[in-house]
Amino acid sequence: MSSYITSITEIIGNSPLLRLDKIKEHFSYDGNIYAKLEHLSPGFSKKDRVALHMINMAEKRGTLKPGQTVLEMTSGNTGIGVAIVCAAKGYKFLCVMSAGNSEERAKMIEAFGGEVVLIEQAPGGIKGQPTGKDLELVEAAAIKLVEETGAFFLNQFVNPDNIAAQSIAAEEMWEQSDGKIQVFADYAGTGGTFTGYGRALKKRNPSVKCYIVEPYGSAYYKKEMLKDVCHTIQGGGYGKEIAAVDESLIDGIEVVTSEDAIKMTRLLAKLEGVFAGFSSGANLAAAINLLNNAEKGKNIGITINDCGLKYMSTDLF
Repeated sequence: MSSYITSITEIIGNSPLLRLDKIKEHFSYDGNIYAKLEHLSPGFSKKDRVALHMINMAEKRGTLKPGQTVLEMTSGNTGIGVAIVCAAKGYKFLCVMSAGNSEERAKMIEAFGGEVVLIEQAPGGIKGQPTGKDLELVEAAAIKLVEETGAFFLNQFVNPDNIAAQSIAAEEMWEQSDGKIQVFADYAGTGGTFTGYGRALKKRNPSVKCYIVEPYGSAYYKKEMLKDVCHTIQGGGYGKEIAAVDESLIDGIEVVTSEDAIKMTRLLAKLEGVFAGFSSGANLAAAINLLNNAEKGKNIGITINDCGLKYMSTDLF
């Protein structure tokens, strides 16, 4: 039996689950945090599995035609995942993203053969802090390009295959933890991870509690929207309703500051050897707060969303 693979897509998924014992020793909370190491995927993020599942299902349905260009709007991680899958499968890829996101993401997409269309931020926008208004500009540009090029638009923000891919990841987390997960906390970007994990985990155990994690000042679901407050936690926190979020799954909302997200991201690297990005630190900050308060003694699952290498142009490290 051969042990080699014939496509990079074969190693997407089945990421390890790490119990954060060194973090627990440092903070002395009551309970455990289990982290799904999605940053170990070929494109260094949880969005690799989303990209692969969306494209596989589109091929299966026949909505994505052989030789057709694939188009996606993204903050970067999904774009990288799609670029990898398109390279492996032979599709041309056109990516639309905000110029406010870290430049490493666009460079990675181009390295995999994708074409990147950067959309300037809305007036007053701050580099590294894309907003909901910036996302609206990206969406408008993406829709226009679909009309002009005839490309197949994956549209992760409303694509149910995004949610389905994360439900598969949640099943992995459940099995890897021997069914110990009692709480799940997620920094919502497209909402696919929150809804996918929430549905799968609650199906396994209806008593599992699911928390949305939002940035301070831009907490739409917490109804704490503050004027002129920006945050650095890229990939989410756009201060608007998220189409893929199933609000019936929300058992609570945790708000974290950019400072706390940065602190926890740095500690993940120093204490656990997990080199992650801002949103992973936000997830960890929320989990620790829950274990110190509402969910003492519980087992909390989080995702490590992407790799710190994508943020070397920022002040994260």
